[in-house]
Amino acid sequence: MTIIAQTPKITIREFLPEEMETYLAHFNDEQLLLYIPKRSRQQRIDIFTTALSKYAESKTNGIWGMFNSADGAFIGSCLLRPFNDNPAVLELGYSIERQLWGQGIASEMARAMVAHAFADDSINEIIAMTSLPNTASQRVLEKAGLKRVENQTRDGEELACFRLSR
Repeated sequence: MTIIAQTPKITIREFLPEEMETYLAHFNDEQLLLYIPKRSRQQRIDIFTTALSKYAESKTNGIWGMFNSADGAFIGSCLLRPFNDNPAVLELGYSIERQLWGQGIASEMARAMVAHAFADDSINEIIAMTSLPNTASQRVLEKAGLKRVENQTRDGEELACFRLSR
């Protein structure tokens, strides 16, 4: 298991196969689901198993678990993935257990993931998108250095878009 980033509050690391149910249970919160792409349980299983299989290929892009650095409790997940199939531009995404919202965890994660992405010299830019009402995530992205740019449309939904270039 590879640790991607570690801060005083969080450890971002590869998921273990036995953590699939923890990952899936995370997406049972209806309020959380308001702010992330809609997926079926089977799609989430496929995402998780694909993430496990790709860990050997790349340490720069993938889906990782976030865990409390002190006690190892599950916090959520985060990802970096090529944006519009461009391997030099990564999209940052994340979701955090609702009871942990507003505690600075997302800001810490976003700064750590930006640093992780830009440690790879082939990455030129980071993109992130949020639903328009998700102003808390928009503040998180700004704290991590991303700047608001023109809104984008994805799957028929207008989204706030943020960018950070090297």
